[in-house]
Amino acid sequence: MATQEQPNILLVMADQLAPQFTGAYGHRIVKTPNLDRLAERGVRFDAAYSPCPICAPARACMMTGQYTSTNGVYDNGAPLASDNLTFAHALTLAGYDTVLSGKMHFVGPDQLHGFRARFVRNIYPADFRWTASREGPPVRQPLAFGERPGNFRHAWQYLASGVHVGSYNGMLAYDEETQFRAIEYLRVQGHRQREAIANGREYQPFLLCASFHHPHPPFHAPEEFWNLYKDADIDLPEYPENLEETYSTLDRWANIMYSADEIDIRKPEDLRVVRRAYYALTSYIDHKLGQLLDTLRQYGLDRNTVVVFTSDHGEMLGEKGMIQKCNFYEHSARVPLVVSFPDGRGAGRVVREPVNLVDIAPTLCDIGAVDPEIQQGEFDGTTLLPLIDGQSQPDRVTFSEMHTNCVYSTCFMVRQGSYKYTHVTGHDRQLFDLSTDPGEWNNLADTDHGRAVADRMRTLLEERFDIEAIERDAAASVKRRKKVQQALVANRYVWDVSPQFPVGRDCFWQYLP
Repeated sequence: MATQEQPNILLVMADQLAPQFTGAYGHRIVKTPNLDRLAERGVRFDAAYSPCPICAPARACMMTGQYTSTNGVYDNGAPLASDNLTFAHALTLAGYDTVLSGKMHFVGPDQLHGFRARFVRNIYPADFRWTASREGPPVRQPLAFGERPGNFRHAWQYLASGVHVGSYNGMLAYDEETQFRAIEYLRVQGHRQREAIANGREYQPFLLCASFHHPHPPFHAPEEFWNLYKDADIDLPEYPENLEETYSTLDRWANIMYSADEIDIRKPEDLRVVRRAYYALTSYIDHKLGQLLDTLRQYGLDRNTVVVFTSDHGEMLGEKGMIQKCNFYEHSARVPLVVSFPDGRGAGRVVREPVNLVDIAPTLCDIGAVDPEIQQGEFDGTTLLPLIDGQSQPDRVTFSEMHTNCVYSTCFMVRQGSYKYTHVTGHDRQLFDLSTDPGEWNNLADTDHGRAVADRMRTLLEERFDIEAIERDAAASVKRRKKVQQALVANRYVWDVSPQFPVGRDCFWQYLP
């Protein structure tokens, strides 16, 4: 049994939520009152980044505290090895009950990775079928007669954004089930911990991860939240006349991957609908956060629970004429990150130093008093507690990577101070000074002013990563997985998660600890 100095931990995760589109980070339209109040009584990180701006790799990096080139989860079809220590493993060893409700997109036969239980089935394949080809660069193929342009799951689904009308929506139903399981778990834990405290007994602290699908596309918003923006003056991005000339090779690859080059995502009448639906779904997730916070308070758990809110990556949402993610611009690579302590530790503090999802694992381990020997040598990230307590770290540096999934070379981002450097091996590089160019329009990499800074940032990159070795490993990983997937299909074998209890809600209680 753990010591009672260890707080409970509630980790709430959204999917594809860019912080720029939340009230807590200053958006004038988007309504996020619950995230706002969490930030007011917690610590808000204003330069938190995804280690890999796509779903499965970002989450694997967060769980392991390792960059994607360390843990080998290069894309949405790559497995996380079972011998990788996660914060769920570490907190289990420290005495926590570790459970997951909702999405985590583990690929491979291990569908727990340290969690004692998962309360909801996954919604994405656990095998290698989403392994992306790395043979490129891509070439646009001519359309067959009657074929709809683009990938309907990507650019064209943005044009189908709007209000959800009808009795069933699979993605909304998934988030509702995720929320139901999470709240029921908190209710049971609240009763148990209250009873233990009343009788002078110790109780087992918990780590609950509640991970939601939205505001990931498709953007089909519940009517209640769609109506929040009925009369809103939806903001639209502005584009320079030479927009295409500002793109890096990585940007062009992403636009082909998501078919953004086949439709005019910049049309104001369409983009207003897309953004309204996204804003509505952001408010929907904020409402879910509020329900969880209210449940903590209702059962007295707010007095001993640390709350962390974040996302796996962002969403371009028309910025720079782009959609989705898979690039290193702020709207794609940055994530919201708010940490709130029950005793008000660091309340209201804003951290501007660059941090990363890989820093969450060592931070949770420190919060949970995990034995330092268990953590030693396991994490690429570093604990955020000094920053939470007000320590300045002006030289702090963080990285992001993309090596497969619509890219065809090793791609990196380096952020230090106000500078952001992006590197597409064998192609081009960019350097932005975010203090004077928050829109990332002025590439300084080969200017008299920026060349020395870009070279210094590249040195930081090369000191941390073996670029040639990563290129070889990423390419080999894709080839292996494509072969294994063929065998899995032939054998009709899948790794999809089966929760440790029947799906019916009336069976839930007996499977709690």
